[in-house]
Amino acid sequence: MNDLIATVRQMMGQTELPQEIFIDAIETALMQAARRRYGTTDGIRIMIDGESGLIRCFVPKKVVNIMRSYAKEIPIEEALEVKSDAEIGETIEVEVDLKDFGRIEASTARQILTQKIKDAERQQVLQEFSEKIGELVTGYVHRIENRSVILELDRTEGILPHNDLAEFSSYGRPNFRRGEALKCLVVNVADANHGPEIILSRANNNLVARLFELEVPEVEDGLVEVKSIARDAGDGSKVAVHSNEQGLDPVGTCVGIRGSRVRAIVEELNGEKVELIQWNSDPTIFVKNALQPAKISRATLSDTEESVVKVIVPDDQLSLAIGKRGQNVRLSARLTSHRIDIVSESESVDQLKAEMASVFANHVKKDEVSDLKDDPITSIDGVGPKTAEILTAAGYATASDVTNASIDDLANLDGIGTKTAKRIYESAKALKAESD
Repeated sequence: MNDLIATVRQMMGQTELPQEIFIDAIETALMQAARRRYGTTDGIRIMIDGESGLIRCFVPKKVVNIMRSYAKEIPIEEALEVKSDAEIGETIEVEVDLKDFGRIEASTARQILTQKIKDAERQQVLQEFSEKIGELVTGYVHRIENRSVILELDRTEGILPHNDLAEFSSYGRPNFRRGEALKCLVVNVADANHGPEIILSRANNNLVARLFELEVPEVEDGLVEVKSIARDAGDGSKVAVHSNEQGLDPVGTCVGIRGSRVRAIVEELNGEKVELIQWNSDPTIFVKNALQPAKISRATLSDTEESVVKVIVPDDQLSLAIGKRGQNVRLSARLTSHRIDIVSESESVDQLKAEMASVFANHVKKDEVSDLKDDPITSIDGVGPKTAEILTAAGYATASDVTNASIDDLANLDGIGTKTAKRIYESAKALKAESD
């Protein structure tokens, strides 16, 4: 039984379990040992002093003249030392020395105690990590199993499944160094047969959000808010940020002095590119920001489709806006929760010409032969895609429509102005004169 006490003291020094759990485990273990020795636990009492660690055991024994069973009887001479008025036939409570427990009883107690402590630790780990779901933890690489990485966590192990490894393709084998520290997101906790199962992830979008909270105090304090994240794990991420404090630049704050803050996050993600985007409640502005570094000529919401933004870019910016393997536009669409239709300016002109031709054809049918010679709006010198779109929206589809209007009418259109209106009007008159 000395081994049992030594085991208890050793366990108390190695775990962080509350003392109450140890006391309960010791009582249960000693009760089972007593049952094995005395055949029952009726009347047996265990007393444990939490401060001194003293353990006392009291068992009921019958006072007899001649003792035949040490476990159940006590001779009258010894009984009188315990209770001065003890009488033969009476049952009294006698303190027994735990050293008197045999090897088998001690072994039983030790096994029960060990199991009780393991169960308590298991429940404590489950509760602790259940409260950490969605939070960041640091684990240390222990081994590789079936392409998944097993990490050492506080008092347990975590599983980083292969499909949650941002650093490798689905066919690669992780080559982390043993003992290497990895920051991961806790995504699930389960009570498996072999013990607590802590599922981790480095591919989850929220990992990036938690890293910004860790590296940027303003994000942790709520002065800067991470609005949305779009991520090709291991390759690139776009992070939309917004300032809740007037005058505070959210992008610059997250980047840090000479890029120190965002660089720390990139290093933790093993080189994954992280782009910070200024969030905006206007979806067209948000989309233009998201498509950076491409320059955008125009972004408008679709009149016919919901959550669709139509984007026009200069011809030399089209490939940059789309990105390698379509990554830039794909991440931008995910970041903004809008479908993005991108065309170049030349493609936009072609589309506009086709639309104007259709409008013109309908106009011809209505106005007979007199209008057959009329020219579409895009044929007017100096009318580009943006100007043509403004004029068409206002009902000016042909050169005749422009010459039939006044310069003031044209100048009052948003985005035109007096100087441009005069130039367009004169160009339309010249075109009409040539046609006539």
